[in-house]
Amino acid sequence: MSTPTPSPAPIAEARPLSLCAREPRVPPERLVAELVPPPRFDAVRFSTYVPDPKQPSQSEAVRELSAFAASLGQAPAAAKRGWFGRKARTEAPAGPRGVYLDGGYGVGKTHLLASLWHATDAPPEKKAFGTFVELTNLVGALGFQQTVATLSGHRLLCIDEFELDDPGDTVLVSSLLARLVEAGVALAATSNTLPGKLGEGRFAAQDFLREIQGLSAHFRALRIDGDDYRHRGLPEAPTPFAEERVVRVAEATPGASLDAFPALLGHLARVHPSRYGALTDGLSAVCLTGVAPVPDQSTALRLVVLADRLYDREVPVLASGLPFDRLFSEEMLNGGYRKKYFRAISRLTALARDAKPLVAAEDGEG
Repeated sequence: MSTPTPSPAPIAEARPLSLCAREPRVPPERLVAELVPPPRFDAVRFSTYVPDPKQPSQSEAVRELSAFAASLGQAPAAAKRGWFGRKARTEAPAGPRGVYLDGGYGVGKTHLLASLWHATDAPPEKKAFGTFVELTNLVGALGFQQTVATLSGHRLLCIDEFELDDPGDTVLVSSLLARLVEAGVALAATSNTLPGKLGEGRFAAQDFLREIQGLSAHFRALRIDGDDYRHRGLPEAPTPFAEERVVRVAEATPGASLDAFPALLGHLARVHPSRYGALTDGLSAVCLTGVAPVPDQSTALRLVVLADRLYDREVPVLASGLPFDRLFSEEMLNGGYRKKYFRAISRLTALARDAKPLVAAEDGEG
């Protein structure tokens, strides 16, 4: 009697990835190496910034920043050796050693800050670009003294979205910057505005210079007037899709992740925010089901960081449930972190628009 031929094993269907299944371990070296302009700003230069002819301050900012970049062409003088071979503190460089880009939403401050980084004649490992949150995360991972030692040899440190709404972190970063200025590092920054200020979202130079206190003499403010370019003819934010549609798109899109929104919020509490960039490694899209209001402030702030990392990496977001403008309660939107929440809403909405081609492809229209 012949032995029956075994049936071939069924081919396993490819499943979408899951953010909740990822627990990245990020070595400190990667945190330092990633202090570069995000992919969205890889190609920006002063020449690609298009000043509004009605706003002469924009052209003036380009000229001033170009000159500032040229002035950084020489490496800072090496620190002198003191007793027992230790490095003696150097005198803080005379005159402004930093620039602060002061302007409202959407006038291109980040574009100009990234252009300054690209225009500075130094190898990438000798200049750094990061958000305020990324800088505080670096201090948390390395410790204060090691962060000072790591960044002291840099030519330039660019800080985007210097956050003025957290006094503790502001003091921490101000102390760090003071040490870096002593080492000859040039600084450039943009910031948010303190909550409750008249004209919030417009100009923050006085708030910024007051909050960094002893460092204010090292910054020269460049005011940039203009309208928010992101509000010029933007299409209406797309409404969420049915859950079944989101699942189908996730299954049909190589490299897409699929998670229930409440489960993802819970997972973010178990992953340090410094690892959220690594959490999104290799993703072509993020698909979420059951988007609902964020339950508390701590969860909301973690979601803000994830939204920033997804936006930096231009990862489309497709979701079912509530639209993104209903993520945060009225109390949150009227509180001290309101600007962070509005930024997250704006960025998630933009990424939701970016997901439209994925839906068209699943429909066979791509």
